[in-house]
Amino acid sequence: MTGVPALLDAMVRIPAGVVRMGTRIEDVDAVIAADRPLALPREWYLKECPRHEVLVEEFSLSRTQVSVGQWRSYAAATARSVARWEGRHPAVPVHDITWEEAEAFCAWLSELTAQEFRLPTEHEWERAAKGDDARTYPWGDVFDRARCNLAEAGIGDYLPVGSLPDGASPFGVLDLAGNGDEWTSTIYRPYPGAPAGVPEVDPSSNDPHVTRGGSFRHRRDLARCSRRHALYGDEHGATFRVATSAAL
Repeated sequence: MTGVPALLDAMVRIPAGVVRMGTRIEDVDAVIAADRPLALPREWYLKECPRHEVLVEEFSLSRTQVSVGQWRSYAAATARSVARWEGRHPAVPVHDITWEEAEAFCAWLSELTAQEFRLPTEHEWERAAKGDDARTYPWGDVFDRARCNLAEAGIGDYLPVGSLPDGASPFGVLDLAGNGDEWTSTIYRPYPGAPAGVPEVDPSSNDPHVTRGGSFRHRRDLARCSRRHALYGDEHGATFRVATSAAL
C-alpha cells in the first residue's frame, strides 16, 4: 500500500449507527485497576466520562493510516520535502505530521479526486473502533499485546500499516490501537455532563485537537477505544487516516 490509488481502494464503509462514547463514571475505578501498576492520575480517565450515545451518520474511513509511500506521492505532486522520512519503509505510517499538514493532505486528495476527504471526527473514530457495542479494545474486551503495536509488544518502532490483522475492529478497520497515534478533527472539550474538575482545556497538550489510538511508544491504556488524549511533552506530530461522507 504505497500509492494513493491503494489508499482509495482500501476505504471502509462505516454504516450509520449509535456509538456509545466514553466510559461510565462508575467504571472508572475498575479501568484504573486494570491498568495498574502503570495507571495514570484519576483525572486523566475522567475526561472520558460520562458514557453517552451519539448518532453517527454513514461515512467511509481508510482501513489503515496514511503511509510514507502515499505521503511521498502527495509530496511529489506538491513540491514538499520528504526529508523527515528519508530511509523509512514506504509502508510504515507517515508520522510526526502536524494537524495542519494532515489537513493539507486531505485538501489535496479532495482536489485530486473531486470528492471531499477530511480527518475523522472523534465520534467517527470511536464508532469505527467499537462498532455497535461498548467493547474496550477494537478486537474485544481482553487486552492482547499480539494484536497491537504498543510498548508491551516490545517492537519499538512503526510496523507497516495493516501488519496486525487480528487487531481489526468490527468493521475491519486496522491499526486503531497502537502503531501510530492519530489525529481527529475534534477540538478537545469535556463531554456533556462531565464530572467536576475535568478541565475545559487540556493544559498539558501541544495542540487542542484530540488524538486517538496511541503509538508504539505508548502502553495499553491508549489502546482502549474510549481513551481520548492529545500530544504531550516533546510530541509535535502524529499519524492520520482519511475519512469521507461521500459514497465511494
